[in-house]
Amino acid sequence: MRAAKVVPPLDKRLYRLTGGRVSLLGLASLPSMRLTTIGRKSGLERSVNLLYFPYGDRYVLIASNWGKPDDPQWARNLRAEPKATVEVRRQRVPVLATEVTGERYESLWREVLEFWPGYAMERSVAGRELPLFILERR
Repeated sequence: MRAAKVVPPLDKRLYRLTGGRVSLLGLASLPSMRLTTIGRKSGLERSVNLLYFPYGDRYVLIASNWGKPDDPQWARNLRAEPKATVEVRRQRVPVLATEVTGERYESLWREVLEFWPGYAMERSVAGRELPLFILERR
């Protein structure tokens, strides 16, 4: 969780310097994307680099916020405006986000933990259920 102060700003800078060719998650051989949402208050584009769970031809985002007690801003933005854009392997894709709830959440959560078991620790530290979003091409 201490990495939360260092990794996101460093990854953002690396992304900018390399034109999106290199990210810290990519260097670790993890699937990463750049998510661009519309700020729910500002109306401006907001971008963040995130780990995602490949889910067929869709993407699953986990709003862990590095184990913090509040949802990340990008999750709040997606709830207000589910249309967003992702950049994966330098390809921009317009997407529509759906937050997962109920029985579907429990099933998908088990798959997410198989993919990245560390989310269990983040959920415990955060003291909250970590929201899951499925992003589909639009």
